[in-house]
Amino acid sequence: MKVYHGSDIRIVSVDLSRSKDFRDFGRGFYVTPNRHHATRWAIRIAEDNDTEPVVTEFEYHNLNPERRGLKIKRFEVASEEWVKFVIMNRSEDTTPFVHGYDIVEGPIANDWVTSQIRNYKRGKITIEKLLERLLYREETYQICFCTPESLFALEHVGYDHIYNTEEITNAVIEALISDYEIDEKTALDKFYLTNAFSLLSNVDTGYYLKPWQEIYEIVKKELDD
Repeated sequence: MKVYHGSDIRIVSVDLSRSKDFRDFGRGFYVTPNRHHATRWAIRIAEDNDTEPVVTEFEYHNLNPERRGLKIKRFEVASEEWVKFVIMNRSEDTTPFVHGYDIVEGPIANDWVTSQIRNYKRGKITIEKLLERLLYREETYQICFCTPESLFALEHVGYDHIYNTEEITNAVIEALISDYEIDEKTALDKFYLTNAFSLLSNVDTGYYLKPWQEIYEIVKKELDD
């Protein structure tokens, strides 16, 4: 299975010592089979650190990894068990919880997880309401490699620098203003009406991976035809 890790650095080998505590499934190296989610996470990290987003691709050899003696926990769907597991790993009022699994798979808890867990612990919401609030509206899935032994199931494939859609847009707009001698509002209006912008906005097309100059050539061809 192809899986992806979004960050702002090129990863060739995984260093678990860089992992952080109080994550959904504890300390470990997180990947997702959804490239779009990895890309979005990479862009978010890069924006916070003023760096460039990078998505690293791996092959997860998940056919009977138990044969390697790995302890694996899979949450096929978001459930009460999943919620309680996330709570134990996310609780920052105690020492980090160690669950003992090599690999953990399951849904991703949304960004409100800390405050929502706090509300649950204070009795302000039920476990059912907590489960509802922790889920993203879109389907998500993550895999956490928690131990050095687990990394034998993960094979590095390569990485891509991800061009930020906003950065591409800004560069294209500046080029339109200069080449067509128009103001910013007109340039924005023209670009937003192009098919190139629609393709750029849809991560499934992969246009966000292209250099802005290539996108600009497509825009110019549309405008000049």
